[in-house]
Order: sequence, then C-alpha cells, then structure tokens
Amino acid sequence: MNALKDILHSQNCSLVVRSQDGEVTAYNKKGVRDLVWLLDNEPERLRGAMVADKVVGKAAAGLMVQGGVGEVYADVMSRLALPLFDQANIPYTFGELVERIVIPEGDDRCPLEKIVSEATTAQEVETMLRQHFAEMQILRAKTSKE
Repeated sequence: MNALKDILHSQNCSLVVRSQDGEVTAYNKKGVRDLVWLLDNEPERLRGAMVADKVVGKAAAGLMVQGGVGEVYADVMSRLALPLFDQANIPYTFGELVERIVIPEGDDRCPLEKIVSEATTAQEVETMLRQHFAEMQILRAKTSKE
C-alpha cells in the first residue's frame, strides 16, 4: 500500500488502483467519476484491488464495495464510509478521519454525501448515485437544447 500512497502523492492523482494481477493505474478525475468508469468498463480491475484515494466519503466507499475492492487507503476518509467497509469486511486505513467530507469552496457537506445520506448499503449508494447522474445528464441535455 505504501507504493500506492507514494504514487498518489508524487503524481498528484486522485485515485491509484493495483489490480489483483499487479497492474497499477493512476486516475485523475474529480469525485467518483473514475470509480463509476471502472465499474462500467473494467470491473475486473477493482475486484480484490488495493486502492489509494485522496478522499473517500460514503459515495466512494459504496462504489468501492460494489466493485469488490480488497483494501482501501484514503488521505481523508469520512466516518460515513466506515460502516460500508465494515459490512463488506474490507480493511481500510486513512491519514485523517473526518465527520463528513467538506467541499473545498466552503463548509457545506459534499453533494454526493448528501445524495447518498439515506443509503444503508453499498447497493443503495450505487443506485442513488446512478439515478442522480442520469438525472443530471437529462438536465444537461435539456439545457444544451435551449
């Protein structure tokens, strides 16, 4: 895991994944976009993988659990993520444990944590996120036509 943390910090990326076959890949998108992409396009890369992430809230944790990751490190982890990892018996470590993820622009809770706040399982987290993303895509499509 230390090698993944080193990559996370030295390459200033947002997510580093070491798949079960040992291949290490770094990602740079904000939020949970890379996790969603991996679930949709390369789910085998997540199964049993070691993952290092800058920030893991409840949304990211739910997606990681759904992907079947084997171990997680986060520079910053929300307490809201812990029950999901615990339910799935996924070991985790963190640099800092916070009550909630706060957006950099202010002191409000991360929008994704708000969206999944009522979820009690990783499946519910994924369902709520996918519904939100679908609604946003429809809204963007309507806005671009106007």
